[in-house]
This record gives sequence, C-alpha cells and structure tokens, in this order.
Amino acid sequence: MKNLFAIIGPTASGKSDLAIKLAQKLDSVILSVDSLSIYKEIDIASAKPTKEEMSNIKHFGIDILYPNESFDVVKFIKLYNEAKSWAKEHNKGLIVVGGTSFYIKVLKDGISPMPKISKEIEQKVAKEILDIDSAYQKLLKIDKEYAKSITKKDNYRISKALSIYYATNQKPSDYFKANKPKPIELNLKIYEIAINREELRTKITKRTKKMIEVGLIDEVAYLEKKYTKKPNCMKAIGIKEVLDYFDGVYNLQELEAKIITNTARLAKRQVTFNKTQLKVDFRGSVKEIFSLCLK
Repeated sequence: MKNLFAIIGPTASGKSDLAIKLAQKLDSVILSVDSLSIYKEIDIASAKPTKEEMSNIKHFGIDILYPNESFDVVKFIKLYNEAKSWAKEHNKGLIVVGGTSFYIKVLKDGISPMPKISKEIEQKVAKEILDIDSAYQKLLKIDKEYAKSITKKDNYRISKALSIYYATNQKPSDYFKANKPKPIELNLKIYEIAINREELRTKITKRTKKMIEVGLIDEVAYLEKKYTKKPNCMKAIGIKEVLDYFDGVYNLQELEAKIITNTARLAKRQVTFNKTQLKVDFRGSVKEIFSLCLK
C-alpha cells in the first residue's frame, strides 16, 4: 500500500480536517473510527465531515448504519478489511482516523475469537444488560478477576463476558487465557495530535456553539421521535444533554455549558486511554504530523 497510518487525538482536536488534507496529498482513502459518525441521520451531533468535505475523498465508516442498529468490534474488523482491500485494489493509501481509539488498539493487539452464541443467549444477555448494575454484580460472582479489570458500566465487555460464560460454562478470564488475541495490523503507524487543554477547551466551546446554531436540538428531536431514547447512540454526549433539556433539566444556556463540560471530560478520558493503552509512533501538533506524513 502507498501508506497506512492512524491519526488519533481528543475530540475537537482537528483529526478529521488533518486526515482529509493528508488524504488529498497522499492519494488515500479514509476509514472513520467514530462512535457516532457511523450512523445515518446523526449529522450534527457527530460533527462528521460534510458531504462537500468528503466529495473527493473515499470514506469508509460513515453513514453505514441506522441509529437503531448495533455496531461492535467484529463489524469494525470487517469494515477495516473492506477499506484496506478497496485501497489496495485502487492503489490508494489508507488513513484510519477517529476518537474511538479502542478500535485502533484492536487492530494492533487483536481480539480473542468468540464462541458461537445462540439467539437464546443473545436475548438473555440483552435482557440482563438493561439493568447494568445487576449484570455487573452477576459477572462479579461468576468471575471476580475479569469483573475487577473492567468498569461497572462497560456494557460491551459485560455483555461479552456473560455471553461467553453462558455459551462455554467457562469463566471469561479462563476463556481469554485459552484463546489469546492475534494482531490484525502490525504495520499500522499511530500519530497522536497533542493539544494543550486551554486550546482544546476553546475548540470544544466553538464547536458546541456551532452545533446548537445549525440545528442540534431539532436533530435530536427528530431522532427521539423516530428511534426513541433506547438505542445506545442516544446516550452519546451532545444527544443525552438535549434529551435532558427536553425534560426540563436544563435551560438553553445550561445545555450549552453541560455539553461543553461533558465533551471536555470525554477528551480527558481519550487522552488517558491513548497514553496508557496505545504505543504511539509520534505525538505532536497538527502541523508536525502533517509534515511528518508527507516525508
């Protein structure tokens, strides 16, 4: 391939703009790893690139599911393989970009293969996970070692662990030890945007104000009417706060402030994850990464 690398960084740090500029210079396609951009009809809350911005660059991972459809790591791996195959076939490079660095970690570290999960088990776990606190306590009794290694609100991992237990009658920690993950893409270089907290806060504030100005509230009203509050994506930052605004929890000014605060907290978690969970090849400013990738 011409080039293969990932651009990561906290939300609002300029990842998408950088990726588009590099894709134009390097004749590459882009794979988005964003938890909201993957959904159709979530355009403002996701801050996805506009159709004009994407017009001359082939994008994968944007507008491929409806909000009431689920997305998981298995689907992501399939999507990655599709993007890579398309890039190779058309003699293009591939740039992976987004704030959901967990998927970048999956590419580098791999995942353990899942046992066959029956429909009955899927339905059982889906019902149990509705009460996440109870589901976590159940996992704690089944496998204290694994439960202690994840957060109490981690829907994905709790669901996965319970599914493995019901399908194999093995503790998840034992199953993972016996079925070690294999890396998917060892050649992927990772570049992380470094940005100081004050500058990032300014960018988050500006983006939040723009989202509200261009119709965030109307978009969330449409989504709630069509899909209800149940889908996981309706709990995302920018959406959940507007739903609370509808319920009278905040006024308009408080809504804006709450989205900014929660987005800043998310950015802090993203930075921590990138530092502790990923081996980054280079960490620097947008300009530094741009120059480095063009060499």
